[in-house]
Amino acid sequence: MAKIDKSQYTKEEWRKIKHERQLAKRKRRADKALKTNKHFVENLKKQTSTRTKSKVAFVIGNGTSRQGIDLEKLQQYGPVYACNAVYRDMDPDYLVAVDVKMVLELNKAGYQYKNPNVWTNPNKSSLTMKGFNYFQPSKGWSSGPTALWLASQHGYEKIYILGFDFKGIGTDLNAFNNLYADTNNYKKSTDGATFFGNWSRQTVSVIKDTVNVNFIRVILADNYQPEELNNFANFNAIHKEDFIKIFQI
Repeated sequence: MAKIDKSQYTKEEWRKIKHERQLAKRKRRADKALKTNKHFVENLKKQTSTRTKSKVAFVIGNGTSRQGIDLEKLQQYGPVYACNAVYRDMDPDYLVAVDVKMVLELNKAGYQYKNPNVWTNPNKSSLTMKGFNYFQPSKGWSSGPTALWLASQHGYEKIYILGFDFKGIGTDLNAFNNLYADTNNYKKSTDGATFFGNWSRQTVSVIKDTVNVNFIRVILADNYQPEELNNFANFNAIHKEDFIKIFQI
């Protein structure tokens, strides 16, 4: 990209130009990450049916990019590994919650007795509660990457990753991006974004260490894409629209 002499612009004009250049850079990165050519998407479609249930899993984060996708319909194709408040809307095959407030909410609702696959870290609070499964030892990670790690241990050929947005979407990268914003045990939608560095690093760690699994991230055109993810042969990204067509949901 050509260098611009910012001395020609007012402070406000330069701020706008800088923002537009950042958006353009994000789009180029997303375009690079998206392998949405016909060949790639058609191959995924041919390989996908209800008969592939033992080979495919879905790991669900709560970023707004997954809004509108019917998670229950995905279960006909493979198990759903979700985290935190997803249980309020549907019953995932596995639920991971490591934040103490969410674990207390789950325990109060007695959800671990309804779903035998609720996982958390062993700590002073959760160890006094019955019905939970515990990671031994604790990975000390965030819920989303922990759910991704759990799925990676169960022998699937493909793991689709939804709602792992890392940052805000669109014009405000620093916005708090979560479908459950403004609800119990979540930040307000007007709050700043949660630092994504650990989340990104933990996600990269799972993909790097599980070379026998093909990880496919479902994204929007303006989703942030950590540069490190482009370094792995077992990682791809597809557009949300193509994902919906593949699974006919």
